[in-house]
Formats: sequence, structure tokens, C-alpha cells
Amino acid sequence: MKLIRFGEAGKEKPGVIINNKQYDVSSFVKDYDETFFAEDGLDKLKTFLSARPSLPEIAVGTRLGPVVSRPSKIVCIGLNYSDHAKETNAPIPQEPIIFFKSTTALCGPDDDLIIPKNSTKTDWEVELAFVMSKKASYVEEADAMNYVAGYCLHNDYSERAFQLERGGQWAKGKGCDTFAPLGPFLATTDEMADVNNLKMWLTVNSKTYQNSNTSNLIFKIPFLVHYLSQFMTLLPGDIISTGTPPGVGLGIKPEPVYLKPGDVVELGIEGLGTSKQLAKAYTG
Repeated sequence: MKLIRFGEAGKEKPGVIINNKQYDVSSFVKDYDETFFAEDGLDKLKTFLSARPSLPEIAVGTRLGPVVSRPSKIVCIGLNYSDHAKETNAPIPQEPIIFFKSTTALCGPDDDLIIPKNSTKTDWEVELAFVMSKKASYVEEADAMNYVAGYCLHNDYSERAFQLERGGQWAKGKGCDTFAPLGPFLATTDEMADVNNLKMWLTVNSKTYQNSNTSNLIFKIPFLVHYLSQFMTLLPGDIISTGTPPGVGLGIKPEPVYLKPGDVVELGIEGLGTSKQLAKAYTG
């Protein structure tokens, strides 16, 4: 299944994509949130759809929201591509680097990127994200995929001056509003033949900066579920973003490139759709 959330920001309804058309399932599902996943919502929705109910079609051009509603946390993995670590002059990690992204950063896949007040180094990062299907604590790696609901496209926007030059942890540069466009849809695990071999790309003003493949991940999804669950309980609907490949603005030689108002960022992952954000200045 391919799950979407649609409508006005903050008032999204749940939907699905069937044969490239979008349908409203709000008569059956309240929302794609922690309760939905925890109460076997995916299996119940699959059974519901198998009966081929008559569903309202969503008007073409309707805004899409983030694919999950109000997750308890967004956990991100840093430097999970060796060539990205090298371009940023960072050592290749021996264990996953973990940081959190504010849930208030979540927005729709095609919503505007708001460059934060006083920002000078807003950067892009195409990433594969996955969503947890059930509560996970001390999970064995061999059993980890039983806890994954599906996959989606994520742009892990980062303000590098906030992140690297203001002291403390990376979260300062990761959690700004609109810094986590998620979607366009959540593809359940059965939709993806091989999540470890997906092309991924990102352009700014039609110029390609990132062009890689999920096969280059250092730490794969089953290990990440296992590893994270040793340090925290992962809840249904939690989002884990697996890291970005090389080609971020910070790593451009001879001079880094950062986003400015009017720039258009487009990105995609094979099988997980595309998204597009227009950069705008913060206006209060």
C-alpha cells in the first residue's frame, strides 16, 4: 500500500494511492498516527481495501501533508554514507551517530522551505526514512524488519552554522520549522523489492548535487532498528531517517553552496516518489 495524508496543514486526512490515483479513507481511518500503527492499522486497512470499497477520489493538485501524524520522535542517523563523511572531513563512524529532529519541523513534501531567521548556511540532504509499525525495545537484528511499517522520502534540511558553529549538539541546526518535508507517500515494506538498492538524487535549480544509491549505506535498516532499540523505546509511527549521501552544500569544493530565497530544491528516491520545495525567507 501507499499511504498519504492530504489537505490543509494541521487538518490532514488519511488517504491511499491505488493505480496512481489518490483516494480518501478517512471514513475508515482517523489518521496515520501512533494509535493507527499500534492497533494493527496497516493490516486492517489492507483488509478493508481488499473488499474494493467505493472511495472518494481526492482532487488532483490537493496538498499532501507529512505521511505520519504527530510521531513521538524523529531519530536521524549522521554520516551514514562513507563518502559523505569524507566530503565533510569527518571520520567514518564506528557506530551510528544519533541525533533528533524536532517534530515541529515536519511538513508536507511540497511545502515551502522557510530559511530560518539569521540563517546563513541552510543546506539540503536527501534521505531514505522508515516508519516504525510497533513498539520496539531491545530488538534482535534478525527480527528487526517485523517492526518496520514502510519507507518514505525525507529532506533532512540543516542549518550548518547553527549545527556546527553554535556549540552543543547538532539538533540546533536540524529542528527549524519546515526542515523535515516527508513524503509524498509511505510505501509499506511489501511495496519495495530491495530497499538496499534504490537510486536517490537531489537538485537545486535543476542542477544535480546528490546522485547516489541506498546500497551505499554503512548501517542498514535492520541494524539501525536493533541499535536504536538498545538506547530508547521506539514507538509506532516513529520516524527514523537513515542519513544522506555526498553532495550536500557543505561539502562543495572549492566553496560551500547554501540555499537562498527563490531556490528550488527537488529530490527523489526510486519507488518512493519525488518532492519539491521553494526556499523562502523567514518573515515572522
